[in-house]
Amino acid sequence: MKHGLSPASASLLFLFLCFSSCVFAFIPHRTLLLDNNNLFLNEDGRYLSSKEIWFNQTLDHFSPYDHRQFQQRYYEFLDYFRIPDGPVFLVIGGEGPNNGIVNDYIGNSLNAKLNRTGVENPWFFFGGSYSGALSAWFRLKFPHLTCGSLASSAVVLAIQDYVEFDQQIGESAGPECKAALQETTQLIETKLAANGPTLRATFNADDLIVDGDFLYYLADAAVIAFQYGNPDKLCKPMVDAKKAGGDLVEAYAKYVKEYYAGTFGVNTQIYDQEYLKKTEINEDSSSRLWWFQVCTEVAYFQVAPANDSIRSSKIDTKYHLDLCKNVFGDGVFPDVDATNLYYGGTNIAGSKIIFTNGSQDPWRHASKQTSSTDCSEKNCSSPDAVHKVRQKVQEDMDLWLSECIDTGRSFI
Repeated sequence: MKHGLSPASASLLFLFLCFSSCVFAFIPHRTLLLDNNNLFLNEDGRYLSSKEIWFNQTLDHFSPYDHRQFQQRYYEFLDYFRIPDGPVFLVIGGEGPNNGIVNDYIGNSLNAKLNRTGVENPWFFFGGSYSGALSAWFRLKFPHLTCGSLASSAVVLAIQDYVEFDQQIGESAGPECKAALQETTQLIETKLAANGPTLRATFNADDLIVDGDFLYYLADAAVIAFQYGNPDKLCKPMVDAKKAGGDLVEAYAKYVKEYYAGTFGVNTQIYDQEYLKKTEINEDSSSRLWWFQVCTEVAYFQVAPANDSIRSSKIDTKYHLDLCKNVFGDGVFPDVDATNLYYGGTNIAGSKIIFTNGSQDPWRHASKQTSSTDCSEKNCSSPDAVHKVRQKVQEDMDLWLSECIDTGRSFI
């Protein structure tokens, strides 16, 4: 990070604040974001910091009568921090487990650590996907506490039936790969109806006895190749198998086991509704926590679009609503209208928020998208155009941080 920052923001403190089980972009529970575990690694692949630090957090910030607290986790990275008045970069955790990163001290802990009193630091917020939305919403609701925010792939628009997700996967796949995947889905549905246990065993997913859970697992497996920028990992073997008249289901099963379950380490149990009912705290608890937000506030139901879907048509609105009811009980459903009314959706009224989105990202359709003059739809993938956009982001951050320092505002 230090090589990409200009002087105004080079001397900084990184904070990584964890919510829930500490999650930011994610190893998929119904594929939401990118994996934050790789965000702040050293060049040799090591974490800048993996030491957990804890502080007492207020459970309910809105009730003057509720004094309960819980232990909240964060990480810090102080190597480039300018004592005592350097800017603080807060990276918000999102919806998937995190193992380490670069991050911060909060309040009195920071004062004691750096022996600082009477000094205020400018803060800048970061997030990706759901935590990107959090960073934008924080700036919207508390503009006096932050100089600005960088909201990457920020899903600020709550959507019940998110058909654009699958449509984007089809567009990113291209005609040949899309056709191979659609044919594979049809074959899987046929085999599932004829002999479900044998098919599940082919994918090492014997525990997913609910058809929708099993089909969701297979759909997410395809998504991950595009979401993480490795479409050839999926498309090449599938297109090759189709051209050679090979077994598409076997080819897909090999990909799922080696890439999705193997490389990404995805456990099938996070797709099992019976497992999601469990309230015990463990390394996969964030799956249940994320589903509760899905089922009560934001939805993002990744349903199959009519007539032109890659994922199974059995993954529909009813499947999602039934899951919410089965896992959390009667009367639980996402009130997306209330969420969008409160935060503004893509008409968010906040200032000094940088929204960035990738053209192949299936989540971009739930984010605020306004093309800059430096990055039109046709040339945005060129290295020069991307470099210009990054420069623009850096310039805006430097400007907003300097304005904070000049005015003495936006301090925590």
